[in-house]
Amino acid sequence: MAKKSHHEKDDNLIAQNKKARHDYSVLETYEAGIALTGTEIKSVRARRVNLKDGFAQLHNGELWLMNVHISQYDNGTFFNHDPLRNRKLLLHKKEIKKIAGELSTKGITLIPLKMYIKHGYAKVLLGLAKGKHEYDKRESIKKREQERQIERVLKHY
Repeated sequence: MAKKSHHEKDDNLIAQNKKARHDYSVLETYEAGIALTGTEIKSVRARRVNLKDGFAQLHNGELWLMNVHISQYDNGTFFNHDPLRNRKLLLHKKEIKKIAGELSTKGITLIPLKMYIKHGYAKVLLGLAKGKHEYDKRESIKKREQERQIERVLKHY
């Protein structure tokens, strides 16, 4: 049986950071698990997640997901979670060391691209990214427009 990649449509997509690919050029991607509390996973399953301003940071040899908003669970009690709390990312030590080496390079950051449920567990697709300048963004838009134009022309033939 062939292995399915995380880019296929059948994965249970929760949230996507569309602005990330516009503002950054993604060099490499990693799949990481997230340590969540009970009310957090319920909110994640309800798709109440915002990845827009999120990023990952290395702290004491561990990766932490920062500034990702997971809304409070509606039916939660006073045990409900803080929506913007830092969440630990679960990766193998070897992967963390590799990412740490890459992050030491100036201008490289780690951003969440997607959050999805895989085999019952919440996963985050992290992208090792380099920020784009304004002219890079314009170039990307121009390239995308040209590809669309080519598609339109080829559609008629």
